[in-house]
Amino acid sequence: MGEQQHVKFPQEVIDEYAALGVDLPALFSAGHLGTRMGVQILEASAERVVGTMPVEGNTQPYGLLHGGASAVLAETLGSVGSMLHAGSSKIAVGVDLNCTHHRGARSGLVTGVATPLHRGRSTATYEIVISDEQGRRVCSARLTCLLRDVNPSDEERLRNTD
Repeated sequence: MGEQQHVKFPQEVIDEYAALGVDLPALFSAGHLGTRMGVQILEASAERVVGTMPVEGNTQPYGLLHGGASAVLAETLGSVGSMLHAGSSKIAVGVDLNCTHHRGARSGLVTGVATPLHRGRSTATYEIVISDEQGRRVCSARLTCLLRDVNPSDEERLRNTD
């Protein structure tokens, strides 16, 4: 669960980060929280990020997908898109997340697709649509990230993403 080995990155992005000694799949993984929740990123570029998450293990007491789990998936996908847009000289930090929950999901996988609404020099905003296995919209989310310059302590963390 949470492995990132099937992520598809543009070759020029892989090359850019490899030159800095950064393990791109580890850097753009869902992190410890996403790993515990079973988030898997399947496709990643600044134009589109796709990921999945199981409903099982991520439910609230009524057996429905927890809204907070949808928020984790949305913020993960939007953050990956923002980082890829910003490039290796900047870090994306989420500053606003809005989620509207349309329907419940009780089983299977949900799939999130993040696409940019705005990609600027200092902020990036992504819309994230989360759907169930029947293609029905479960959640609509919007994430805005601040894009700030990498500082020396960030560089050390980027190289040690174990």
